[in-house]
Amino acid sequence: MRPKEVNMTEAESLLLITSMINKAKNRFSESGTIYILWGWLILICCVVQFVALYYFNNQDAYSIWYVTWLAPIYQLFSLRKSRKSRPTKTYTDEIIGFVWVVFIICLALLVFILMHLKAYLGISPAVLIMYGMPTVLTGVILKFRPLLIGGVCCWLLAVLSTMVIYEFQLLMIAFAVAVAWIVPGYLLQQKFKRELILK
Repeated sequence: MRPKEVNMTEAESLLLITSMINKAKNRFSESGTIYILWGWLILICCVVQFVALYYFNNQDAYSIWYVTWLAPIYQLFSLRKSRKSRPTKTYTDEIIGFVWVVFIICLALLVFILMHLKAYLGISPAVLIMYGMPTVLTGVILKFRPLLIGGVCCWLLAVLSTMVIYEFQLLMIAFAVAVAWIVPGYLLQQKFKRELILK
């Protein structure tokens, strides 16, 4: 038995496509938790390292960054849980996922190369440039302006960070994640809660 054909008008087709795109956006953005988690974690690490270096001249202050290993562990459990409740994956989810995977790989390689070359003063500007890339791309894909603005701020801070000493570069990274990830994360969280109420 042949399935019944459904005739749709152009307006109905457009409405269906728009609805699917909006669903894809909502699925990725979730509640902004990932941005908030990583944003606060990096901000705290930067501030702690700045205080330890600038005020106490503690050269082992970099060890605070080992705390960041907790975030991927939490993220893995969180992703596993969300996949069980939502098994389907959209094209938008995949594209944004690849953007952030490429970012992590490029960032790791860049930091490794700069450390190998002993170009330590170039690490923070390079990190800020890299932070801007996935943030801008995600903002464009999701059509979410706060992420776009945050990414551009990262690039501006990358240029400014070349004019200050290393300790103050840490504060610039802290400010960058606040603007690029923490603020947009909370805005996404508000948007997500509003959409849940409307549903």
